[in-house]
Amino acid sequence: MVGHIRIIVIGNVGTDPEMRYTAQGTPVTTFRLASSRVTNNPAGERDQATEWFTVVSWRQLAEQVNQYLNKGRRAYVEGRLQSRSFEGKDSKTHFINEIVADRVLFLDRAPDRPGAPPQPQEAPESQESKVAGQPVEPEDLPF
Repeated sequence: MVGHIRIIVIGNVGTDPEMRYTAQGTPVTTFRLASSRVTNNPAGERDQATEWFTVVSWRQLAEQVNQYLNKGRRAYVEGRLQSRSFEGKDSKTHFINEIVADRVLFLDRAPDRPGAPPQPQEAPESQESKVAGQPVEPEDLPF
């Protein structure tokens, strides 16, 4: 049995989501998510380290993410880690790690816009996440 590396990240959206469509018309949305960790260095000063993640969402989840997330919002992302390689314009092989999202929770409210519909608290789960396991409840979040 082949397993997947599951990953959960809570952070701030670093780029506005970018939606495009495959040749078959399937929506796919990507965005960057920053997650920071604060530690104390040996001198007793606080250090902050930030990790950046590329998040890819598909189908209905892609449409929801594109509609409701924007730069600066907080989000919970759950999915599988996917590694791939590609040849760049410099003819070198480049490697990229991405989170293929099964679930995205919007952790803060979007600024109210006149005439805008109410913001959802959670994007619908993809079919993959329904098969993969139990949903994560808000009280299970590690913060």
